[in-house]
Amino acid sequence: MRLAVDATIKTTTTENVIAETPTGRPDRVAFAGAHLDSVPEGPGINDNGSGSSTLLEIAQQIQELGIQPRNKVRFAFWGAEESGLVGSDYYVSQLSTSERKNIAAYLNYDMVASPNYVRFVYDGDGGTFGVKGPNGSNLVEKIFLDYFASQNLPTEPTEFDGRSDYDAFTAAGIPAGGLFTGAEGIKTAEEAATYGGLAGVAYDPCYHKACDSLTPVEDGADAATYAALGNTYSGDLVGNLNTKGLDEMSDAAAHATLTLAQTTSAVNGTEKGSGTPSSSNYQYKGSRLIK
Repeated sequence: MRLAVDATIKTTTTENVIAETPTGRPDRVAFAGAHLDSVPEGPGINDNGSGSSTLLEIAQQIQELGIQPRNKVRFAFWGAEESGLVGSDYYVSQLSTSERKNIAAYLNYDMVASPNYVRFVYDGDGGTFGVKGPNGSNLVEKIFLDYFASQNLPTEPTEFDGRSDYDAFTAAGIPAGGLFTGAEGIKTAEEAATYGGLAGVAYDPCYHKACDSLTPVEDGADAATYAALGNTYSGDLVGNLNTKGLDEMSDAAAHATLTLAQTTSAVNGTEKGSGTPSSSNYQYKGSRLIK
């Protein structure tokens, strides 16, 4: 067999976009982040247009509603997540010890509108997967769980497996949590019975593909899958986004962000970070296979 490869490898510069409220306690920062980049193969409307647009809307609503947070709220739109969590890793590496301690908790919103979605909440207390976040992550998880319970919306736990931008924060001992609606994982029959959608099909059939866009999937191997999903989620699919899921998850994201922004209590405190990811068994860092 002969193999010809035409490729270019070069070093490029990318940026994180960081913004924070001008008021609020600087020693109790409510930090929310989402990655701004996508993979070269696709536009990334769900991964991670859904998370970054949710974050932007929360920031805009704080401004438009004139909310004065008790604690500073910091927003990060991470660069180069898909290249191995480069942006968030670099940011956390540049924080001083006191700057790390000033972050009450980090909230991660990466993929919150998967077409065949499940409402996943990160397992902060390790009760399901045995991999818990830093001290205080259990309280972050509880904020999300209490909110969804108040809306009579069931949830499922998801593991801190090192595949998104929370990883640098948990390694630094900063409490973390967040939301996720699923990627290449396969929806179970039990999940389909609870959330609707199709069992035996990926949560996001267009994960890291060209069809992760706002254009309806009408051609190619995924067309039949999306036609079936459209029948199940009548009127809720816009291209590769489930607008019903996005509405539910963005409401929860806003609730958690503002809860931390207005709390008068401290989250359990920042631990001394181990400098290693929360789980030593994960196979990916961002989208990059490392094991």
